[in-house]
Amino acid sequence: MSRSFKTFVAALAVLAGGTALAQAQETKVAIGISGWTGFAPLTLAKEAGIFKANGLDVSIKKIPQKDRHLAIASGDIQCAATTVETWIVWNANGIATTQLFKMDQGMGSDGIVARNTISKVADLKGKTVAASAPGTNPHFTLAWILKKNGLSLKDVKLVTLEPAPAANAFVAGTGNLDAAVTYEPYLSLVRDKPESGKLIADSLQYPMVFDTFGCTPKFIKENPKAAKALTESYFQALEMINKDPKKAFTIMGADVKQTAEQFEKSQSKIKWADREANKKFFNGEIQAFNKEAAELLLEIGVIKAKPANLDTLFDTTFLN
Repeated sequence: MSRSFKTFVAALAVLAGGTALAQAQETKVAIGISGWTGFAPLTLAKEAGIFKANGLDVSIKKIPQKDRHLAIASGDIQCAATTVETWIVWNANGIATTQLFKMDQGMGSDGIVARNTISKVADLKGKTVAASAPGTNPHFTLAWILKKNGLSLKDVKLVTLEPAPAANAFVAGTGNLDAAVTYEPYLSLVRDKPESGKLIADSLQYPMVFDTFGCTPKFIKENPKAAKALTESYFQALEMINKDPKKAFTIMGADVKQTAEQFEKSQSKIKWADREANKKFFNGEIQAFNKEAAELLLEIGVIKAKPANLDTLFDTTFLN
């Protein structure tokens, strides 16, 4: 580790308000994520010593989105990163969780890939499409995009595959797949093999992939200083990406078996949310999205009833 980098890490606690964060010393917290590129600042915060500098003893566990709520319910993890509509699903199904900050937004980093004979979303009618299980973002993404094009999940033949296996099967030509829902870094597998297929719809055309970080209300109530430290650590990770992108991309890429160059390409279609973007998001944007998302989740049977008050699913206290 270079002397300048050590100095940078040591300065992080001071930049965030060292006295307050120091009080969160030795707070243990387990975080559930997937290999999704947008979650990488959390890996960076751990590997670069940012969490530690802010008094947090963090363990990061790779857990598929379809199982992450089970890990929360069992107490195996206290916090997680996932898409905004997923918090609606978890809370509607009795897994109490509260979002603390927005992490990223897909800008073409996730979407539907299809064979070259399929030119548009409407052509998916009657086709075999791979997507994750109900309650996950790929499943929701498919439902959302189909609805925007006058179709529904009933109009396609669904095959349940997680994003990485879905992309691999699609590129390999196995499983008789006509299309698949996936995201970076796995979407690049298809981008690099144009003969296998193409992207016909993505999160830039359909802005509905928003990732946030949250924890259980119990953890937040018992550890408010740790909740603040987690929030500040995320923003400090973004600061490191801006100040030393090569080192940051190397660290984040290694976690998903990518070179710094490959990771830089993967993250180019993601917009990480700084503090100002967070304030904007929680001041109108999430409210509008939650309303539409909850209606769709109810329509496709993922939830049986909407949470009584969608505004209780997030707490912006720690953004200030």
